[in-house]
Amino acid sequence: MRVIPAVDVMDHQVVQLVGGVPGSQQIVMPDPLKVAGMWVDRGAPYLHLVDLDAAFGKESNIPVFKRIIAELGVPAEVGGGIRSRETVEDLVSAGADRVVVGTKAVKEPEWLGELADDFPGRIVLSMDTKGGRIAIKGWQESAGITVDEMFERIRDLPLAAVLNTNVDVEGQRKGIDEAQARDFISRCPCRVIASGGVTSRRDAEVLSEAGAEGAVVGLAMYTGVISPWEWDTPWLA
Repeated sequence: MRVIPAVDVMDHQVVQLVGGVPGSQQIVMPDPLKVAGMWVDRGAPYLHLVDLDAAFGKESNIPVFKRIIAELGVPAEVGGGIRSRETVEDLVSAGADRVVVGTKAVKEPEWLGELADDFPGRIVLSMDTKGGRIAIKGWQESAGITVDEMFERIRDLPLAAVLNTNVDVEGQRKGIDEAQARDFISRCPCRVIASGGVTSRRDAEVLSEAGAEGAVVGLAMYTGVISPWEWDTPWLA
C-alpha cells in the first residue's frame, strides 16, 4: 500500500484544516507547486491534489494543478468541487491519473455511472464519512443516502477506487479509527483509498493489512509527526 501526500489548496495556498472546517488551518504554505515538489523530492510516488476553494463553491485552482502535473512528472489524482464532465475531461487531458468526484456523484448516480463507463479506471468516488454518514459539499452537509446504499449503487461500476475520508478523525493527529476503517474497507465493493487520522507507521500498516490500496496523509506529514520517506521501504506500508 502506498502512502500519498495531500496537497490541499485554498485561497491559492496549501492548507491543512481540522475536520474540514474553514478557519481551522493548522498549516499555511504559500506555493502549491513548491509544496508538491517538496514531496516529490522526498520520493513520493503519487500526489493527492484537492481544490478546497471549488469544494466550498469558490474559484477553481485547476490551473495550478495542471502545472504540478506537467512540471513534476509524478502521477496525481485531483479532486474537490468537480461537478461537470467538462472538468473531468479537462483534467484527464492535462494528464491527471485519476479524478475524484464526490458531492454530485453521490447526489446524481446516473452522472457517476456515465463518468465511470466513459473513463473506466480513472474515476475515484469520494465517500467521506462523518458520524457514520456520508458527508458532502465540503463536509458541510449529510447526504440523504447510507453508506450501504451507496455501496450497492457502485457495485458494478468500473471505478478506479473509493476514497474514504473519516472526517471525525481528520486533522486531529490522534490516529485512525481502526474499527471504522476495517469495516469500510471490508464491505466496499471497490478498492479503497483511506484518509483521516494517519499519524504513525502503525496506522498505515493497519490500513494496508485491512486491504486499502492507498492512504492519504496530510497534517501529520506537514508537522513532522510521520516521515514515510525515511521508512525502510519509503512511502510503502
